[in-house]
Amino acid sequence: MGCGGPPDAGFHYLCWDCLEGTEWLQPPMCSRCGEPVAGRIDGAYACHLCDTVKRHFDLARSASRYDGVVADAIQQLKYAKSLWVVNDLSSFLHACVDSHYDAAPMDWVVPVPLHATRRRTRGFNQAEVLARGLGKLIHKPVLSGALRRIRPTISQTNLTARERPSNVRGAFAVGGSKPLQGSACLLVDDVMTTGATVSECARVLKASGVVRVDVVTVARG
Repeated sequence: MGCGGPPDAGFHYLCWDCLEGTEWLQPPMCSRCGEPVAGRIDGAYACHLCDTVKRHFDLARSASRYDGVVADAIQQLKYAKSLWVVNDLSSFLHACVDSHYDAAPMDWVVPVPLHATRRRTRGFNQAEVLARGLGKLIHKPVLSGALRRIRPTISQTNLTARERPSNVRGAFAVGGSKPLQGSACLLVDDVMTTGATVSECARVLKASGVVRVDVVTVARG
């Protein structure tokens, strides 16, 4: 999808030449949200946002920066219904989980939900198809109905970090019939920017009895 050439081994529609400029997120980083830090960090470090805003998730990690061919692939998936990129994006999620969550308890894979109105317009929930792709790779069950978005929200894209939490506050509720109490969930989305959306999802899950919520996204905005 980047250069029109043949994909490299391990990919369906990507090659390493097009991924050459991708910034894969590695330490040093914020120990809570995974925001990369320039320079050397000794010991645990919390970024300014994690130091000043209550986070309801336990850890959040992303595979790469939201840039280049990775951003193109995510946009193709969301806005052009290019479901054929899911396998490659799911492989990035898998690599991120292997790198950061190898020893973490994990009972369910849970996608961040879309409101019914937006889902009808888009035709699918990109977080759900990514969660299903990841679930197959890590051999974990996916609970698509564990969370519901009960009210529409405006896009977070043009909101400031201060405005985003109030935009999603009260937008989610627990759904489905599977018992969540005492379980550990891996929350999946395509992009994380300030973390307001996944933090609110984690708050709702923990209020229902979930004991741990980790987050993995393809990209970090």
